[in-house]
Amino acid sequence: MFESVSRALRVADVRKKIAITIGILLIYRLGAYVPVPGIPFQGMLNQFQTALDDQSALALLNLFSGGALARVSVFSLGIMPYITAQIILQMLQAVVPSLQTLSKEGEAGQRKITQYTRYLTVGLALLNAVGYLFLFQSDAYGIDFTAIDAPIWLTSTIVVVTMVAGAVIIMWMGEVITQYGIGNGMSLIIFCNIMSGLPMSIISSLGSDISGILMTVGVILVVLVVIPLIIYIERGQRRIPIQYAKRVVGRRVMGGQSTYLPIKVNTAGVIPIIFASAILYFPAQIAVFFPTVDWIQAVANAISSGWVNWILSVVLIVVFAYFYTSMVFNPQDTADQLRRQGGFIPGVRPGAATARYIQRTLNRITLPGALFLALIAVVPSILFTFTNNALIQAFGGTSILIMVGVALDTITQVESQLKTHDYDGLFIR
Repeated sequence: MFESVSRALRVADVRKKIAITIGILLIYRLGAYVPVPGIPFQGMLNQFQTALDDQSALALLNLFSGGALARVSVFSLGIMPYITAQIILQMLQAVVPSLQTLSKEGEAGQRKITQYTRYLTVGLALLNAVGYLFLFQSDAYGIDFTAIDAPIWLTSTIVVVTMVAGAVIIMWMGEVITQYGIGNGMSLIIFCNIMSGLPMSIISSLGSDISGILMTVGVILVVLVVIPLIIYIERGQRRIPIQYAKRVVGRRVMGGQSTYLPIKVNTAGVIPIIFASAILYFPAQIAVFFPTVDWIQAVANAISSGWVNWILSVVLIVVFAYFYTSMVFNPQDTADQLRRQGGFIPGVRPGAATARYIQRTLNRITLPGALFLALIAVVPSILFTFTNNALIQAFGGTSILIMVGVALDTITQVESQLKTHDYDGLFIR
């Protein structure tokens, strides 16, 4: 590992990408501490922190913003408007023919879909910002906005515009990391948000008695045991044997070799958990528009925690695992490509039969991977309900999966960059 890091730092191109990624993440964390202008900041903190402790829906929103919501910062909306917009666009691609056509047009089509995603992100960010404004100005928190020497409409406009601008900047940061840095920008920002809350969670979990210390040590030991299991599942593959027929090209005989088609046990990675969390997070977004309506708050809190949340989490993670896998892995296209290259699966006819065989294998291998994701995501939430330990909430299954998945993906991309550099050097020399 240390050798790989040393090699990466010696390569100028990789070193530049790592510097861009770290620099943007540092700027993002600084922005999470810059308060929104127009809000009586000191008077807001205690009241809003009490609300976070009382309402699990708001606590969920704060978790995904990396604590920016509790500090009422310019990045209070976090990355979730962008993720929600991506989910909506990806779902629409399955039902809207024009979007489906765009997704198959290569880079030009993807640029158009990305543009639509940005527009939708701004719209969702605007709705969220207005909802937070209603929440901040509600009587439930006792914040006196009239103490500010400015018209209410001007203060409200500044708050909404600042928060929307913060969401747009976060979206831009994520895209810059994805394009010019190392790793997926969206995933790295979520990773950064989760990691930022760990030190305080550990301190809070320790407490002042021996039971808190034992609980903290126990949670850390369990995490250390679970991480290798997650890596094992993440790297697990079902290898379908592929045989290439011999063919004559000019005076050369090509083909005849055997290889395999790797299908990952968890093809979708951590995306199902992120998407499921975004869907379960949506009622909490709606609830901020109605801070004084008890039944809406009750529904949002029920979906954000408790047995309803556990059941919905399992269902949504399994559904999104199959949905995202079907988007990134098309058995028909794979079968057509094998046939064009003269490849076939031993004992299976080329064409439609090969596509059906790959689809059946994909369905079988996706289910255990999806159930594993759901189990890791839900069990810590159940334990937190009975123990009320802050470390379990912050270092729960969802957090571990996201952190391990993002770390593995980032390391893989670094290794890929290093291999590309080595191959380039081979030809140059």
